Amino acid sequence: MRFDLAQLCDALRIPRPEPGDARSSVQILGVNTLALAEETDLCFAEHDDQTEAVLASRAGAVLVPEDFPAIAGPLLLRSPTPRQAFFQIAERFVPASEIQGIHPSAVIDPSAVLGRDVAIGACAVIASGVRIGDRGVIGPGVYLGPDVTLGADCLIESNVSVHRDSRIGERCIIHSGTVIGGDGFGFVWDGGGHRKIPQLGRVVIEEDVEIGCNACVDRATLGETRIRRGTKIDNLVQVAHNTDIGAHVILVSQSGVAGSSKVGSGAVVAGQVAISDHVEVGAGARIGGQSGVTKDVPAGASVFGTPARPIKDTLRELAALAQLPALLKLVRTQGRELERLRERLEALERERPN
Repeated sequence: MRFDLAQLCDALRIPRPEPGDARSSVQILGVNTLALAEETDLCFAEHDDQTEAVLASRAGAVLVPEDFPAIAGPLLLRSPTPRQAFFQIAERFVPASEIQGIHPSAVIDPSAVLGRDVAIGACAVIASGVRIGDRGVIGPGVYLGPDVTLGADCLIESNVSVHRDSRIGERCIIHSGTVIGGDGFGFVWDGGGHRKIPQLGRVVIEEDVEIGCNACVDRATLGETRIRRGTKIDNLVQVAHNTDIGAHVILVSQSGVAGSSKVGSGAVVAGQVAISDHVEVGAGARIGGQSGVTKDVPAGASVFGTPARPIKDTLRELAALAQLPALLKLVRTQGRELERLRERLEALERERPN
């Protein structure tokens, strides 16, 4: 991919550089950070406090806000939304899939139905009854179990396992090592041991969902575990059986949602959050990192801590806790003063004439 600056500005609908500027002939061959950029890279900056970083950068051009200071460094391209404009161009530099066609080592059951222009990598296994939508890309070592369905334009990266009867909507991305539709963690004590509860449900993932590396989404005991459209799940996230994750939710790395819980649309769950079973997190809620959610969270609330409670309350409690050593020292000092006063009063009482 190659852009001259006129093409780039036209693509972003921003003003072209002045024709007399010697820097306007630069060719953009990639995107990068300000610190690492070369003369053919495009970068972006959003705030005035990045002026020195822009000035020191070797970038060919930098997307900046319309009110960014004028400097003598790289060519500045002014945009009302420099971050969005930068990533609009960055999308053009995403490498094409290295998987083309169907590798001869792939094992595909004769009953599987493949859409147009499907690509399947080495050693992938496509079981009976699988349906793969048009332009699907299946990476090396992927396992698609019986009756799995993938919508059009899905990317399933290497070594992903999608177990029986799972449903994945259009334009989903599942990154390497993730397991979709493994058994939920269901056991009951029968007096002599933990008896396994059959996990007979399935996983349904709606369109435009992205799931990071080494995440797990468990099948339902009965019915469905569902992840609704547009949700983005980070690496190493656990979604347990019969959970319902709403639309456009963010689940950050190492968070976990226990069985039969619900997370409302637009909620943000930060890293290492644990959500207990049968809990409902309302739409638009925000849960701070490492929180333990043991009861329902209202829609739009911001909570933090273990157990999770309104973030302002938790921060006040933490501020008070930080003062505890000084308070303990004060209490000990006052205790010693009181003891001395008690001893003095006792002495005076003994000295009083009868």
